[in-house]
Amino acid sequence: MKKALIIDDEQRTRELIAKMIESFDLGIQAIPKGENVKSGLEAIQEVQPDLVFLDIQMPDGTGFDLLKAVPNKNFEVIFITAHEEFAIKAIKFSALDYILKPVDPDELKAAIERALVTMNMEKSEPQFEALQNNIQPNQKRRLVLKTQESVHVVDLDNIIRCEADRNYTSFFLAEGKKILVSRTLKDYETLLSGHNFLRVQQSHLINLNFVERYDKGNGGAVVMKDGSEVPLSPAKRDVFFQILENL
Repeated sequence: MKKALIIDDEQRTRELIAKMIESFDLGIQAIPKGENVKSGLEAIQEVQPDLVFLDIQMPDGTGFDLLKAVPNKNFEVIFITAHEEFAIKAIKFSALDYILKPVDPDELKAAIERALVTMNMEKSEPQFEALQNNIQPNQKRRLVLKTQESVHVVDLDNIIRCEADRNYTSFFLAEGKKILVSRTLKDYETLLSGHNFLRVQQSHLINLNFVERYDKGNGGAVVMKDGSEVPLSPAKRDVFFQILENL
């Protein structure tokens, strides 16, 4: 049986999540143990969990501090947070999972089911290093892209453009590499907003720093610095030129 450790400074939250997990009948033993960074670390060493639910704000530090102190992170992590926008964005950039307080049973079950899919895969230290980077306010964001074979940590400055392929997204990088991930372009449009990315057409999200020129022929296309051409939707034309003027 898989073991899920619940670390949270509120005893009521720990016990509530444990009861929910037991009710799902997913073959997981829920252990509500650990109320802060210190006791949480001790509980991880003692229990050797497969899955850790980790509160972000605790009396003696954060869940990020706790994670940084664990040498071998051979477990899945699901953060527990109350609407902390900056922390949530850092978690999303790092391709990690979270649930919001108050905990919704359906969201909790869905998060556990996602964790079960990747539970036996080898854990990637670069992913957790990216998280530590992404929670620093003044650091450039690093985006974790998980494929079936690998975990890639990518600087936003290296992403030329993203292209939708149904429920998949292809990333085209400055060094000529292409990475295909099973998440929608809409997910990345939301995540990368405010980082100089613009969705110029239904299937295309571009890094404005890599725009070479705009060609009026064939209905209008944005030519990127790698030579690729991206169609520009008439609905996005005004905002595209307005942003270009301000770059």
